[in-house]
Amino acid sequence: MTAKTRHSYAIFLAATAALGGLLFGFDIAIITGAGPFLSEYFKLNDLSLGWAFSSLLFGCVIGSLFAGRITDFYGRRSLLLWVALLFAVTSVATGTAASFTWFVAARLVGGLAVGGASILSPMYVAEVSPPAMRGRLGTLYQLAIVTGVLMSYGINFLLRNAGASNWRWMFMTGVIPSVLFFLLLLRAPETPRYLFMAGRQDEAFAILEQISGREAAEIEIAEMRNVTAGRKKTWRALWQPGIRRAVVAGFFLAILIHVSGINTVIDYAPAIFRSAGWKIDAALFSTLIVGLTNFLFTLVSFWAIDRLGRKPLYIIGSLGMTLALAGLVLTVVTGRFHGAVVLVLILVYLAFFSSCIGPVFWTLVPEIFPNHIRGTAMTVPVLTQWIANALVVLAFPLAFHQIGKATTFGFLAAMALTQAVFTWFFVPETKNKTLEEIEGFWMVGSGSGRS
Repeated sequence: MTAKTRHSYAIFLAATAALGGLLFGFDIAIITGAGPFLSEYFKLNDLSLGWAFSSLLFGCVIGSLFAGRITDFYGRRSLLLWVALLFAVTSVATGTAASFTWFVAARLVGGLAVGGASILSPMYVAEVSPPAMRGRLGTLYQLAIVTGVLMSYGINFLLRNAGASNWRWMFMTGVIPSVLFFLLLLRAPETPRYLFMAGRQDEAFAILEQISGREAAEIEIAEMRNVTAGRKKTWRALWQPGIRRAVVAGFFLAILIHVSGINTVIDYAPAIFRSAGWKIDAALFSTLIVGLTNFLFTLVSFWAIDRLGRKPLYIIGSLGMTLALAGLVLTVVTGRFHGAVVLVLILVYLAFFSSCIGPVFWTLVPEIFPNHIRGTAMTVPVLTQWIANALVVLAFPLAFHQIGKATTFGFLAAMALTQAVFTWFFVPETKNKTLEEIEGFWMVGSGSGRS
């Protein structure tokens, strides 16, 4: 097998798993345009609307809690197949909900699939990617998320005038990408690192050889054998020296990525634009521009992440988001929170997030944890980010309308700045390092050696 063929195979595997991100982005964002119609259909107040938006996210908390733990026992691919099926079923259930209670219940169950995908897809990508390509292939997951978001915005806009039940069709279109994801997964193997941990070393070597070539496969198998010997997959193991440092870093990154505001912008863009004086059609069209910006700047990260590295991008992105949010505060304070200036500042914020933060987070998180406990360890940051996401999305309508725009945007700006500072001091650079080399970084100075 030639190097070009091997690279193509690695890209196919990473792109297939990344489609879980497309369903993630679709389910998160489809309610953005459906929200105004849902609010009118079910006569929702601010708190009920926040619950409609955040119910999926609370389901994600449960999904990520269980998926991370059981994937170390049942594998990545087999669970992703169940995730694809659950996406399809809950898309139909949400779209056909007869009451607000059933709508929320369907969204909660759908969150199990989204939460599972948020752990399993980036983990699969990390474990099938050669070190030199892992950054770029890792960005495929974020690219798939923003593609799903853009798809949702486009569907929202196209169905805006489809009658009183337009929101139902918006949700039910999720069946199509779910089925595509399932069919492609049938052609993908289990990851080599899971196979190795499951005692199927010959199968693991065969897949690594297809991805990286025989010589590289032999080296990686030797490294896996060295770092996994005698290791246990228990929750208590997360607090061992070295591993604990990685868990703490992932925990704080997971909180900061959401309290700096990304999902308030993604989910509530139409509401923000309408509060700035836009009519509903114009607000939905502007949301489509938001999705396109999100998509295009994620492509920038595909070029930059393996050239500039993870850490510099994260710091640059955080500072850029801080400036854009501070600009929104200024427009509110000076009475200029209206028209094109709000759209421009939102787009600047998204440009920095999409080109720097989003792709790096979902690439970095699975990289920083040791192979033998990656599934269990990833539960911590992924579960944490879903809880933070759910609470922020639930509280945003109330904060935006009752506490005030300036205070709300000011808090998000402070959190974006905190994210930059935290990254500077506590996040390692992982560019061009094998997963086993990254594990070694956390052990330095921890008083722990490999057993």
